[in-house]
Amino acid sequence: MSTYVVVGASRGIGYALLKKFSSDPANTVVGIVRTPAPTEEQVRKDGLNATIVQGDMTNYRSLLSAAEKVHKPVDYLWVNGGHLHDDTAGKFFTDYTVDNYDKMTDDLRKGFETNVLGVINTINAFLPLVQKSEIKKVITLTTGLADDNLTRDYGIWETAAYSVGKAATNTVIAKYDAKFRSEGILFLGISPGVVDVGKPSSETGQNLGAKFYKYSKGLKVLKPEESVEAMLKVVDESRAEGDGGQFYSHLGRHQRWL
Repeated sequence: MSTYVVVGASRGIGYALLKKFSSDPANTVVGIVRTPAPTEEQVRKDGLNATIVQGDMTNYRSLLSAAEKVHKPVDYLWVNGGHLHDDTAGKFFTDYTVDNYDKMTDDLRKGFETNVLGVINTINAFLPLVQKSEIKKVITLTTGLADDNLTRDYGIWETAAYSVGKAATNTVIAKYDAKFRSEGILFLGISPGVVDVGKPSSETGQNLGAKFYKYSKGLKVLKPEESVEAMLKVVDESRAEGDGGQFYSHLGRHQRWL
């Protein structure tokens, strides 16, 4: 019997995590979402053993309120939120003119607010409950696109703002590890792979797909449930000592991203 909190649980990977954890009726499963009603309705339809609580990664007070509602030791905290704007994913920093330059800076700012400050807000709000657990695992979803070697070797300039924000996310995870590893808390970043979350293909997505295929001829687009199963195997094998502060692939420790 374990207690799971999934922040960013309304759809895609986050909702797949809820489904997986709630399959064991002995677990306590809490999903944190910005707008609860639609997710609550879906949980009812699917008959999940999960409670939905309102919380916004960019609003620290709302997360503190959500943590108060959980009010028990949290064994696994999954931080799943992220900002990636489809309209700017295919634009580079030099593609903006003086007339739309604010669009680029706004994208970077919103990405930092969610991917960096949002992660910090979430961890800070739930850390006291994680510290009361015997298991103590904090898992943050990140991306292989934040790997500078991948960027350089395969010319991946797309998703520039998103990748910069997620690179900062990885540093945040390493800093929490440095501070709290002595308490036995695992802080781990994990890339979920290429996951089909129901969005239509775009020119940017096709360009990235070609570069991903060049990187990995065995590239497979995963269903959220498949990604979750792979990530859980990595998380189950990871410990604070030895794995803390790392940035892993869904394929395993120090494995390829795809």
